[in-house]
Amino acid sequence: MTNNLNTVSPTAILSALEQEQGGLIAQLHHPQMVRRAGRDFWCGALQGRPVVLGLSRIGKVAAATTTAAMIEGFGVGRVVFTGVAGGVGPGVRVGDVVVGAGFVQHDMDASPLFPRFEVPLYGQTIFSGDVALTGLLRQACEAAMRQGLVGGPCGQVHHGLIASGDVFVSGALQSEAIVRSLLDCGHAPLAVEMEGAAVAQVCADYGIPFAAVRTISDRADDTAHTDFAQFVTEVASVYANKIINQMIELL
Repeated sequence: MTNNLNTVSPTAILSALEQEQGGLIAQLHHPQMVRRAGRDFWCGALQGRPVVLGLSRIGKVAAATTTAAMIEGFGVGRVVFTGVAGGVGPGVRVGDVVVGAGFVQHDMDASPLFPRFEVPLYGQTIFSGDVALTGLLRQACEAAMRQGLVGGPCGQVHHGLIASGDVFVSGALQSEAIVRSLLDCGHAPLAVEMEGAAVAQVCADYGIPFAAVRTISDRADDTAHTDFAQFVTEVASVYANKIINQMIELL
């Protein structure tokens, strides 16, 4: 994948949930809403840089459609994803963030025709985040974490594998089974979610740099549903706003 970070073309900012983009939409200069592929996209400038904001929706197919629509419809030069995830890696705690080094579909299984987790006809299991763009995103996350939340502690920044699948992982046994199956094939995930690997694959198809960060909302166990909406509003949305603004400054 190319590392061209020429900022003349717009930066696509994707989020799974509307709460994470409300603050960003309000900050846009000359905002314009464009409807494409049944989705509402917001175009404008953020800190003088052209951006397109979009909601991936939930799940791999919806996220892939949104990503393709942004690339085809707006000529974006890079895609940055923010969202929440369940933490499954050692030391990954609620309130931390995970920047994706690579992305794997934990529910991909075309065996015995192809090795488990390998995407058929691609010859690869993991789609890597763009090195340069991911490096900038890590810097942005570290700066945002230093600022922390008003009255709250700073989370830690992790960098590693993110696993995606069309299932909300909300039980300890379910989470352990997913992690064990990936580890058996040499893949050690730090977080699980429902969109990132699909977006990474679409970006690879188009040769568009991709980077993603996930705020850890739970440990992907039996408490995963507890106060989820409150966490997104009070923590994840605040971090997403800070991280994206720091990121735009670095481009």
